[in-house]
Amino acid sequence: MNAKPRLAGPAEFLDERVSLASLTRHNLRKVFPDHWSFLLGEIALYSFVVLLLSGTFLTFFFKPSMAEVVYQGSYVPLRGIPVSEAYASTLDISFDVRAGLLMRQIHHWSALLFVTAISVHLLRIFFTGAFRKPRELNWLIGVVMLILAVLEGFAGYSLPDDLLSGMGLRIAAGIVLSIPIVGTYLHFMIFGGEFPGTEIIPRLYIAHVLLVPALLLALITVHLMLIVYQKHTQFPGPGRTDRNVVGLPLLPVYTAKAGGFFFVVFGVCALLGGMVQINPIWAYGPYNPVDATTDAQPDWYIGWLEGALRAMPGWEFTVFGWTFPMSAFIPAILLPGLMFTLLALYPFIEAWITGDHREHNVLDRPRNRPTRTAIGVAAITFFTVLIINGGNDVIAADFDLSLNQITWFTRIGLVVLPLIAFFVTRAACLGLQARDRERLLHGEETGVIKRLPSGEYVEVHTPLPAATRYALSNYEAPKPLELPSPVDENGVRRQVSHTERVRVRLNQWWYGRRVEPPSAEEQRQITRREG
Repeated sequence: MNAKPRLAGPAEFLDERVSLASLTRHNLRKVFPDHWSFLLGEIALYSFVVLLLSGTFLTFFFKPSMAEVVYQGSYVPLRGIPVSEAYASTLDISFDVRAGLLMRQIHHWSALLFVTAISVHLLRIFFTGAFRKPRELNWLIGVVMLILAVLEGFAGYSLPDDLLSGMGLRIAAGIVLSIPIVGTYLHFMIFGGEFPGTEIIPRLYIAHVLLVPALLLALITVHLMLIVYQKHTQFPGPGRTDRNVVGLPLLPVYTAKAGGFFFVVFGVCALLGGMVQINPIWAYGPYNPVDATTDAQPDWYIGWLEGALRAMPGWEFTVFGWTFPMSAFIPAILLPGLMFTLLALYPFIEAWITGDHREHNVLDRPRNRPTRTAIGVAAITFFTVLIINGGNDVIAADFDLSLNQITWFTRIGLVVLPLIAFFVTRAACLGLQARDRERLLHGEETGVIKRLPSGEYVEVHTPLPAATRYALSNYEAPKPLELPSPVDENGVRRQVSHTERVRVRLNQWWYGRRVEPPSAEEQRQITRREG
């Protein structure tokens, strides 16, 4: 009799209780499309793993305390200076713990990569329409993860209690105080008293190493489970429909590629951590309310918020003894709240405008949705202007420009430049659609000129490959909605709600400018010609 393998017993035990074999067999057959843009989500996942690993190392040496000590470590210029325990322990990690500085910088670079990957991944989903039914929930999860990633990053670089992070916390305290009526109470609750107090670093530490990572880990798990449960999106191509997925199975090819890609991401983070300096807290010094640092900017995902604060005029008003400082509340509370709310609700807003509530598993080419693409480019332009303005002092000093002129350029640019970007992008998308239609109808230009018997000169065109032809023609261009006639067939006046009128107007704006794809008859003519 043959002996059972060592793992047969535990495997049978699990299979009899949780149907492990059928569950594993089903999931191992899961098909994933092969496209480079899908790696963006994997970069976010793998950089999060690097964050957890490097962060765990740092927790063994960091002391989240604002108690004052006299620094006596290896960095000679700061010896004998009173600093907080948080700052002293960060210096010790950087100069006295073996591989401490490397791990600190790997942690910081992977944090930047994590937020960047989430942001670019969301942009890919937005521009290709991957947020549509049935993936609205995953879109909401992604937006929440982006918000948590920004908060996690802010909490992380505030922990060392150096001059740069202290200035960031001072700005955050001012933002909290700007909230009408309840701002003072929230400030005292968060900071445990007057700024800076002694509680903010320990509280940020708990949020940074426990609360926010746990929420992110839970959301990532749900996000991945939904991806496995639902069909994966795919780009247009031969044989690809909303009812199937064309790609590679989870095992063995996709798993091998994903595992290799993890080590690529880890290697890039390690290379950056070892060769590119970031956040040199010893150069900034410990936080002191009377000092300020120049040529130092926050991480990019906070830079747009600082740019909004710098662009906002100093507006405030008083009502019944209550002062409302709009110069901080509008750019730092109202604007981000409005932006993230619109971002979260966008799938539902677009579905309401277009009336499209079907399930979609095949992605859009951005050029085939010119209005959506133009909106996305306008939003990116808006954020870019804010990020640039976040460093207006550095720009003014390095290029010998007027700080006031840069600020006024930003204020005007925040209104004008997104509008320009919107109209230029939509026109470019329509032009690309027209070019695609021309290629479909006449084929690819070869540059070869041929003279006909009639004496006419024409350029020779070659038929497009089947895959290219399918990708160019597989899209819809719905006609805009029209308001019903004022009276029905019986002469009775129709009742059209104001909401419906608004929806029809928005739909006409959405689909008003479009390029018709080749008709069925034109497609048949193309097929006969190429046959």
